[in-house]
Amino acid sequence: MWDIGHIHRKEYEIDTDRAEPMVVAEAPGRVHYLGEHGEPKAGLFLSSAIDRYIRVAVSPRKDSSLRFYAANLGERKRTTLVNLKYKREDRWANYIKVGIHIFARLGYPVKGLNFTLQGDIPQHIGLASSSAIEVAAAVALRGFFQVPLRDEELLDQLILSDAAFFEEHTNPIDYVIALRARADEFLLVDETTLEVRRIPSSISGYQLLIMDSRVPRMGVQEELQERRQDIKKGLTLLSQKKEGASFRNFVTADLIESMGDLPEEIRRRSMHIIQELRRVYNAEEALTKTDLPALSKIIFHSHESLRDLYEVSCPEIDWLVKRAQEIDGVLCSRMTGQGFGGCTYIIIKEEAIEEYRRRLDDYERIFGFHPVLYAVRLAAGSRLLPA
Repeated sequence: MWDIGHIHRKEYEIDTDRAEPMVVAEAPGRVHYLGEHGEPKAGLFLSSAIDRYIRVAVSPRKDSSLRFYAANLGERKRTTLVNLKYKREDRWANYIKVGIHIFARLGYPVKGLNFTLQGDIPQHIGLASSSAIEVAAAVALRGFFQVPLRDEELLDQLILSDAAFFEEHTNPIDYVIALRARADEFLLVDETTLEVRRIPSSISGYQLLIMDSRVPRMGVQEELQERRQDIKKGLTLLSQKKEGASFRNFVTADLIESMGDLPEEIRRRSMHIIQELRRVYNAEEALTKTDLPALSKIIFHSHESLRDLYEVSCPEIDWLVKRAQEIDGVLCSRMTGQGFGGCTYIIIKEEAIEEYRRRLDDYERIFGFHPVLYAVRLAAGSRLLPA
């Protein structure tokens, strides 16, 4: 397969004998292992980058046009700096525009530019491919303009530009992971401060698999909005008896004491949030101590909570997690992503993978969906590549 530099030069008919500058950057996808269904703007995540990447190449043009080429799709888009705005029909190119918006707003000489996009992050299954495009484009342009912008400053600029460009609040966690991840490390990320604690991986000898259930996901945003409203109501009701700014100020006992005041559905949602916060800290401790049996229990209990308390799972996902739990050599499994379908992850011994694959034949026969399995590894974050 041709590398992105070759594709870029061929697409824009760049003479390889000329010394025209070209910069290439990559940013990884990510997996959330715990915490993603938490209190909005105050979440606590156990996550990692994975070795699936989006790569962006950029070079100058002689005119003022901005050209975009998605090599995997064979699609082309174009605009100008004057018309740099969100357009639904531009789809993937909108995320590159976020990177352009950063440096245009900072006053750098954004004129005519060529962009090529290439990657192997599976899309629309919750692995942060969109955020990876934004980060890769921003890192590439930082290198192109030779801007002395630290990662922390670039993170702030990404948050501001994404919010301005899409006119909505963005979750910065994916940017943090893409910029700060290191190979063979889990990250504990605090959404309130964007601080990161690094946890060396203690799962050597295991393989990380991502399972796309292929379950159609419809009406997900409406359901998730209802969950967020329930969380907000639960926090308000709890704070009437015990003042607190977030769920981190409460423990399970507070919910038991308030059972008469909290509607059952809100109590269940709130219970998940409070217990999941504790699970993230407990998982950090288990990984630090290489206590894999404890980690296994934490992960499986988290899935049960998503199923029974937060109620964002579905029968197909529950079946996949349950079957994984029955196989010798599987450390743990859980849904990941927004829920109501989507993906599970499995941490599994190499010798158990074949047995797991056999179980998937039953899944397809029972549910009628053909699942897709991806083998990934914990990976490093964004970087410039040799052009």
